[in-house]
Amino acid sequence: MQEDAVLAEFRASKALLEGHFLLSSGRHSAHYLQCARVLMNPERAARLATALAAKLPHDLRRQIAKVVSPAMGGVIIGQEMGRALQVDAMFVERPTGTFELRRGFALEPGDKVLMVEDVVTTGKSSREAIAAIEEAGGEVIAAAALVDRSGGGVDLGVPFTALVALNFPTYDAEALPPELAAQPAIKPGSRAQP
Repeated sequence: MQEDAVLAEFRASKALLEGHFLLSSGRHSAHYLQCARVLMNPERAARLATALAAKLPHDLRRQIAKVVSPAMGGVIIGQEMGRALQVDAMFVERPTGTFELRRGFALEPGDKVLMVEDVVTTGKSSREAIAAIEEAGGEVIAAAALVDRSGGGVDLGVPFTALVALNFPTYDAEALPPELAAQPAIKPGSRAQP
């Protein structure tokens, strides 16, 4: 699936938003990708996950025993990646502020895991999820996301594959362009700000 086709899926589902957004990373942007909207259609979610799975190197795909994603944003794409790769999918969540497996989810020691996100900007959530997976006994051999907003600059400590890389500028609160500073920020993400 080419970048134009991926963006067409986001536009068709009204998932590419414009305005002033406070991202989960704490940075500000004039663009927001609401992956929950693009993934709300099961056929579209399956198409995107199949395309993302196909971008993973073949030898890596064969090693994956489990898919683990961070709640909330990664739950749907994680489930669909599990289906595309024909392995179990589970998620980590933050009941007390730190990611952990719950709900009876467990990894066998040494399980080779693909960590899957919806969008990666700074990689903070991804790195936290990877740490929780490793603490639970899994070995994260790669990470994947529908969208890489880092401009290709994120380092997750493992090979990282994204379906599409977008480079929408993000800003610190103290360095907002005038057009963003003139609007109130909307916080559409699921993670509480520090």
